[in-house]
Amino acid sequence: MGQLLCNGAVLKCSFGMTPTALIVLPANRVLACSMPAANIMDYKPLINIPTFGMCQSAVNPTVITATAAALGVLTPMPCIPNTIAPWTPGNAKALIGSMPVISNSSKLVCLWGGMITVTSPGQTTVQT
Repeated sequence: MGQLLCNGAVLKCSFGMTPTALIVLPANRVLACSMPAANIMDYKPLINIPTFGMCQSAVNPTVITATAAALGVLTPMPCIPNTIAPWTPGNAKALIGSMPVISNSSKLVCLWGGMITVTSPGQTTVQT
């Protein structure tokens, strides 16, 4: 059993250099510990998933360009998340806005190869 993610959950990207906080807009009007609760559709770049500081992915086009300019020395560039698919797995037993909720075991994939995981769910009371 996992913990429901809500606004402020701390996220980490395998290629990012700093953690960031999940942004859950109050559109679905469901709260967990007074914070908007998240579902699988809360994956939109820069709306729900802020930057992770600098990106170190060797398949990110900006990192490729900067690395080439530095004669092959890996050169991190500012992170702009490129998440194009919902969180997985969701928990279909609990729905928010007719979509499955996400928990601290859910993951999100960035098109640049990064795996986004949860380090803190943003609350510790509501289980999924």
